[in-house]
Amino acid sequence: MSNKPGFFKRLKALEPEQKKLFAIALCQRMYPNYQLFSEVCEFGDPQVLDTVLNLLWQSMYDQKLKLNIDLYLERLDLNTPEPSDFDVYGVYPAMDAAVALTSLLSAIQSKVEDDITNISKLSSATVANYIEATLEEEMDEEALDDHIFNHEVMQEEKALQASLLEIIEENPKITADFVKALRKELVQAGVSNIGISAGA
Repeated sequence: MSNKPGFFKRLKALEPEQKKLFAIALCQRMYPNYQLFSEVCEFGDPQVLDTVLNLLWQSMYDQKLKLNIDLYLERLDLNTPEPSDFDVYGVYPAMDAAVALTSLLSAIQSKVEDDITNISKLSSATVANYIEATLEEEMDEEALDDHIFNHEVMQEEKALQASLLEIIEENPKITADFVKALRKELVQAGVSNIGISAGA
């Protein structure tokens, strides 16, 4: 084990802009979940989420960019699916993707840094719910917790969040090149936190 402080302690120790970048990266990774659900269920407009993501990435290095947060919160609200309206599992990760962006915009507006770091937990919760939904047998709570924690998709999620945190810690000066390279890497990887491919 390394002697580094715990993950959340390190995340909370980041500068506000670094936290924001971490959260944007996680939202980008949740986006394919919404895209696929939208195509399959013909609900919502993925372009709305994509536009918000583009503006958020750009806002990291374009100081002149002014985000009309209220407008985008309204648009996200209109495009957030209500699970009770659908009988497919995909509504949940899609809703989480929209909620993550809504939470991030609200946190930026209210300057509540804890709400920004909570997106890390939301992304992990999407993964945990996915693992539970794909279970083939009943388990008691303890066995289920173990199963979720040790599941390959959860291990990948934890590894990605850990490496993302490390990259951001190592680059305290957030440059346009750094932001663009990080975004490109995530978009090109094209796989969501639950293994859904972008444009699948």
